[in-house]
Amino acid sequence: MEKFTRHTGRVVPLRRTDVDTDQIIPVRFCASTSRSGHADALFADWRSEADFVLNRPELRGADILVAGNDFGTGSSREYAVWALQDYGFRAVIAPRFGDIFRGNSLMNGLLTVVVPGSVVERLWELTEADPSLEVTVDLQEQQVRCGQLVQPFTIDEDVRRRLLGGLDAIDDTLRFAADITRYEAGRRPALPVTRTPVPVR
Repeated sequence: MEKFTRHTGRVVPLRRTDVDTDQIIPVRFCASTSRSGHADALFADWRSEADFVLNRPELRGADILVAGNDFGTGSSREYAVWALQDYGFRAVIAPRFGDIFRGNSLMNGLLTVVVPGSVVERLWELTEADPSLEVTVDLQEQQVRCGQLVQPFTIDEDVRRRLLGGLDAIDDTLRFAADITRYEAGRRPALPVTRTPVPVR
């Protein structure tokens, strides 16, 4: 998993609330078993709208999504995270996320940052006025910065440690591989053993 320390990029201002995982990637695109190849399915039902934000030429290459309240609600769907990452997003900023979506995001290395609604509104205003404006999401300092705007955010310290180190849950567990091997070696002699039954005469 790619490390996340700090990222500076341009913003896609998604002025929509209650965006559920089926809107992020409709279920008809969730048949593949691959984690990649989902970029074209991101917000597929909205991308036919000429004025949809992802269709704006000036926002091509923008890699921070700023969304409204309750982003990622609905069904548990890792495809939603994979589609956002495939498109190129490194972070999503919103006032509130669906719990399962946020957990899936952080497990897969997509940083989800919770900030007050007023900060989201200000980021929308600033980046709509100047699409070239850059925003920094700093996980080390736990801040979102844009010009004079500096907004702290909180995140679970264990999750922060894993993201800074580029460790997914398996990598994190494998840090203790030697301890696990030692424990298993000492435990096996004490385990019950199934023996071949003695025939009854």
